[in-house]
Amino acid sequence: MVRIRLRRMGKKKQPVYRIVVADRRMPRDGRYLEALGSYNPLTEPSEITLDSERAMYWLKQGAQPSRQVQNLMKINGVWDEFIKSKKT
Repeated sequence: MVRIRLRRMGKKKQPVYRIVVADRRMPRDGRYLEALGSYNPLTEPSEITLDSERAMYWLKQGAQPSRQVQNLMKINGVWDEFIKSKKT
């Protein structure tokens, strides 16, 4: 099973996350299939970059987003677009 999840990067006490597609059995910071974007929670407002085309591709292939990534996708509008495409 493939998951879309966050991979922690950055220094101690200064996390920066990369949004990646990875096998669910891999460790959090382990090998991944593709990087889709990044998330920086320390800036005001939080900085989210996401390749929406590739995210849609992986969602349509059956990749399950983690709860946090799903929330980030809702903020970017990718999740709503995926739900609309699923209904039609």
